Amino acid sequence: MASTEPENEHHEEEAGANEDEDTGAQVAPIVRLEEVAVTTGEEDEDAVLDLKSKMYRFDKAGSQWKERGAGTVKLLKHKQTGKVRLVMRQSKTLKICANHLISSGMSVQEHAGNEKSCLWHATDFSEGELKDELFCIRFATIENCKTFMEKFTEIAESQKAGKESTEGNEAAGLLENLSVEEKKSEEKAKEEKESPAKEEKETTKEKVEEEKKTDVSA
Repeated sequence: MASTEPENEHHEEEAGANEDEDTGAQVAPIVRLEEVAVTTGEEDEDAVLDLKSKMYRFDKAGSQWKERGAGTVKLLKHKQTGKVRLVMRQSKTLKICANHLISSGMSVQEHAGNEKSCLWHATDFSEGELKDELFCIRFATIENCKTFMEKFTEIAESQKAGKESTEGNEAAGLLENLSVEEKKSEEKAKEEKESPAKEEKETTKEKVEEEKKTDVSA
């Protein structure tokens, strides 16, 4: 009895070839996804520092350090105002760990017993409201920690210099306005002083004209 297996294999190959044949039909997607622009809030800022680190905050109630997350800490300078803020996001969730301005008077110091860590006080806004926090940040190397501290200190001092410059400009503007007002007052006083003499001179002139007219009439 002859075997039918080769015939079955031949039919299966034809069926497979028909399944793989491109019909040229186009199937439209069931759901159309439109491109959405994602903003980070950092579009108007330039990063002056960008380092991987781990952030901690001091919990006053428990008197202990609590981890805020591991990610990238950035120092961002605004293109128009020149103000610099510190922002750190968790690497996976992008949740904000810290978000505050670096202002004049702020300082950063090395964590005792750990050259890879440093700490500072700041008025933070990462949770949607201003809150005084004590932060500690740890880097992978001592060099990165020193770089962060140097840049932080440099920015804080530049903000102080900028504030003094602004105050100096405002004071100069006030002095200039005061000088203008004094000049106006002096000119007004001079005009008031000259006014009676001018009026007396005009009165005398009018009398002379009247006398001349009287002499002619006589």
